[in-house]
Amino acid sequence: MSKIFLITGVSSGFGRAFAEAALKAGHTVVGTVRNEESLREFEKLDVQQAKGIVLDVTDTKAIEPAVTEIEREIGPIDVLVNNAGYGHEGILEESPLEEMRHQFEVNVFGAVAMIKALLPSMRERRAGHIINITSMGGLITMPGIAYYCGSKFALEGISEVLAQEVKGFGVKVTAIEPGSFRTDWAGRSMVRAERSIADYDELFGPIRKAREEKSGKQSGDPAKAAQALLEIVEAENPPTHLLLGSDALRLVRAKLENLSAEITEWEELTQSTDF
Repeated sequence: MSKIFLITGVSSGFGRAFAEAALKAGHTVVGTVRNEESLREFEKLDVQQAKGIVLDVTDTKAIEPAVTEIEREIGPIDVLVNNAGYGHEGILEESPLEEMRHQFEVNVFGAVAMIKALLPSMRERRAGHIINITSMGGLITMPGIAYYCGSKFALEGISEVLAQEVKGFGVKVTAIEPGSFRTDWAGRSMVRAERSIADYDELFGPIRKAREEKSGKQSGDPAKAAQALLEIVEAENPPTHLLLGSDALRLVRAKLENLSAEITEWEELTQSTDF
């Protein structure tokens, strides 16, 4: 059955792949873009079913009126895909606090504002699916992406709580956690803090170099990620969490094993704090 999707950030990367797959499957896609040129390019994908809207997700006051207009003109949104976001790379001590604020404005506050604008209609209709594109970086960490991981950990927690809150209303929530995919995340889309403290050179220099060299050569295929998204949209009982990519599976499993071992090691001290 044809659905109406609202996908944020459809100009490139995952957002474009998701939109193209949904359109090909016969769905209507409303896609947010940052400028009129990108809007025209997006609507060329399908003159009937692709509808672009210029919207910056950090302009939270503009989101609710925009969603109201979309639903009035096109119809109620069946699937929200919170895809808009970017990566920030930088050692925490070297990274300005304002860069963290912007990272959270886009990756967290923008996503939550979209949810809050659409949820009343979904709740009243007792139907809808909210999909938040987080990252394996919302479950695991590595040096140099503290602000990014922090934002994705936040969106993971919000997604999990929201899933519990709206389950009784027939609204589904899924956090999709991609590993390394061939998008612009590690290329032109990434904001990189300037290096300034030599003490971190030995740790972080090789990490930054490896990430730059790997950009465009990642193992993940965005088109296959888009097919996975369509599969869970059609599922009667979709997962609350969905890892994408063999690297994400391997790294998250290792994290869970290490966490379990650490919990066990310190179990006695943990339990000693009860009355």
